[in-house]
Amino acid sequence: MNDFMLGNEAIARGAYEAGVRLVSSYPGTPSTEITEYCAKYPEIYAEWAANEKVALEVCAGASMAGARSICCMKHVGLNVASDPLYTLAYTGVNGGLVVVVADDPGMHSSQNEQDSRMHARGSQVPMLEPSDSDECRAFTKLAFELSEKYDTPVFVRTTTRVAHARSVVHPQERVEAALKPYQKDISKWVMMPGMAKGRHVVVEKRMNDLAKDASALPVNRVEMGDTKIGVICSGMAYQYVKEVAPEISVLKLGIVNPLPMDLIADFARQVETLYVFEELEPVIEEQVAAHGIPVTGKALTGRQGELSAHKVAKLLGKEIPTAAQPDPVPARPPVLCPGCPHRGVYAVLNKLKCTVTGDIGCYTLGALPPLSALDSTLCMGASIGMSQGYNRMLGDSAAEKTVAVLGDSTFLHSGATSLISACYNRARVTVMILDNSTTGMTGHQPNPSTGFDIHGERTTQISLTQLCEACGVPKEHIRVCDPFDMKALEAAIKEENAFDGVSVIVARRPCMLLDKKSRKSPLSIKADACRNCLSCMKLGCPAIERMEKGVRINPDLCVGCGHCQNVCPFGAIVEGSEAK
Repeated sequence: MNDFMLGNEAIARGAYEAGVRLVSSYPGTPSTEITEYCAKYPEIYAEWAANEKVALEVCAGASMAGARSICCMKHVGLNVASDPLYTLAYTGVNGGLVVVVADDPGMHSSQNEQDSRMHARGSQVPMLEPSDSDECRAFTKLAFELSEKYDTPVFVRTTTRVAHARSVVHPQERVEAALKPYQKDISKWVMMPGMAKGRHVVVEKRMNDLAKDASALPVNRVEMGDTKIGVICSGMAYQYVKEVAPEISVLKLGIVNPLPMDLIADFARQVETLYVFEELEPVIEEQVAAHGIPVTGKALTGRQGELSAHKVAKLLGKEIPTAAQPDPVPARPPVLCPGCPHRGVYAVLNKLKCTVTGDIGCYTLGALPPLSALDSTLCMGASIGMSQGYNRMLGDSAAEKTVAVLGDSTFLHSGATSLISACYNRARVTVMILDNSTTGMTGHQPNPSTGFDIHGERTTQISLTQLCEACGVPKEHIRVCDPFDMKALEAAIKEENAFDGVSVIVARRPCMLLDKKSRKSPLSIKADACRNCLSCMKLGCPAIERMEKGVRINPDLCVGCGHCQNVCPFGAIVEGSEAK
């Protein structure tokens, strides 16, 4: 029976059908749902790892034991996992090992627009790229076959549009993959220089063999039509080309590393003008051109952002009907949710005019007006190291106004090592861990500090305060504060900023979207008490609305958190849904 699946759901289905026994990942949009769907199959052991590096190492161990395993991440997560990845290409596998990486052209939920095909080329790991959900399922299964046939990890690359689009899938039954016997072989598994030199030769031969064999892989498909124009494409770009120009000749690539150059050369000979339409970097185009084949592409499409059917149509000199454009709507920047515990933290930091080095998570939104309390966001775990370097160069006067901010999941992902380094190097850093008891921005996944695993079952709960003490922070300078108590929070920040060393403030309160029991009745504004000072508007709460005359609180959005009551100097905000 056919089904209608997200691309991410279909990848999980493909892993299930391929007999996968283990999945280990760290959540990251647009890849998160793959692991969540895998966890619904009782035949697959599923876990959230502390970060992508650990996740891939767990999968590598499962592979060495002879099991098929899959590791899923977004493109910037692949940077974290690249350390084991590049050497895994040398060791190869025992049981099949597939790495799914979801790129984000257009940066819908990411801090950069990197192209993971560059990692595939750099690590010399083959990469498949599906164009729809059923290909996500089928290509995942093929990836395991290639992994074991060629003794290599294999990438499956998606993009946001493939990962989060739905299309028809033709599911099949699971085929159990027997555990492959493990045999001790230090020349394969122990990558000391002497062994690695021998394995590098194996890698080169493997990629040469794959390049020759790639032209015959069924995932590559020639669709001949009008030979005046030929387009080489893969992934979602293929869908755009077929939508706007079904009559032209197309070479659809399912494997994008190594490229099937024999097939490409044969296709090029059959068309008058050859294009490569690909998002982000000219990975395919440059290799085709390097083989002496006349081709163009990036000169037309550019390297930034996504392609679309409209863009492709314009490139091919076509017009497609467009609906009448409505009047432009006001911009709607992302904001912290009503009742978000981070809001009080940033309101205080803004009031104190602190320099705030930030991290990846919901709290990144504190950079936007009206909170405007964040100065930097680089990558997971960077806040502490950046604060350390900033203070080291500018001295104590800077340190007294500098705070590093990161979340509970991010701290355990890669912040703890930065904290160890700061303590070891006698830095002067104030760290704020915004503990909302979840991995919030990716959809409320548990993490090691929550005490629950991917299935919601109880497990070991890591104590953030004890971990900070173990990292070297003096116990007397580790404190837990309620971010709703803004006066106490302000006092804590001032005191810890005055300390000549490393201190930690854990701002602890659950995410309001999860902790529904703490929601209270909506607040309202007493018209006769309000002086229209707009102090409440500075919180940036979506429930507080500026009207032609004065301010109102939208009862449909307000969760009664009381942040606005804390900042109103006139006591004009009161409990109850009707202003008196």
